[in-house]
Amino acid sequence: QGTQLTNLEYALCAEEMGRLGWASECFNCSAPDTGNMEVLHRYGTRAQKDRWLAPLMAGEIRSAFLMTEPAVASSDATNIQTQMVRDGDHYVINGRKWWSSGVGDPRCAVSIVMGKTDTGAAKHAQQSMILVPMDAPGVSIGKSDKKMGQSGSHIADIIMEDVHVGEGALLGGELGKGFVYAMMSLDNGRMSVGAAATAYARRALDSASRYATERKA
Repeated sequence: QGTQLTNLEYALCAEEMGRLGWASECFNCSAPDTGNMEVLHRYGTRAQKDRWLAPLMAGEIRSAFLMTEPAVASSDATNIQTQMVRDGDHYVINGRKWWSSGVGDPRCAVSIVMGKTDTGAAKHAQQSMILVPMDAPGVSIGKSDKKMGQSGSHIADIIMEDVHVGEGALLGGELGKGFVYAMMSLDNGRMSVGAAATAYARRALDSASRYATERKA
């Protein structure tokens, strides 16, 4: 079942893992899996946990988190435009995401997609999260982005065109909770990212200091 760590305790672990770009993946703590597992644990239905959380925790699959979009200022998540329209017992998803963590890994089996299910609701209640299998028809992976830092983040663009998922894919079975779920996940995740960045910076400084003492002009 794992150890119930506080945010402070996990931040210390993240700092140690941050010394090496691949360390977090060895411990199954890479972004965005940790945040996705936490969201599933807190808000997922029993069926969603059985299908996706159990294999994620066992390291058998990986996941993606799809929120940021190229056409809007996604640092304010209420701006996202991806549409999730109810059609009988399904939702039909159309939109484009970028900086999508996790999608470039061939083991990525599921994504948590944030989009709008009710444009007439209050500003922070228009968004929902839906679990989308990566092999669902209409899901395509665009260009991948090279980045410094965690080698396991596998960022790429995602295009979703008339992607159909059953109503049981609605995360937690609740409409309008996407913004709350996102803030919970990202709020906790930012602390571990900051801790890992501290370790990266320390390693870079140590390397530069050592080189300065060894360098011959």
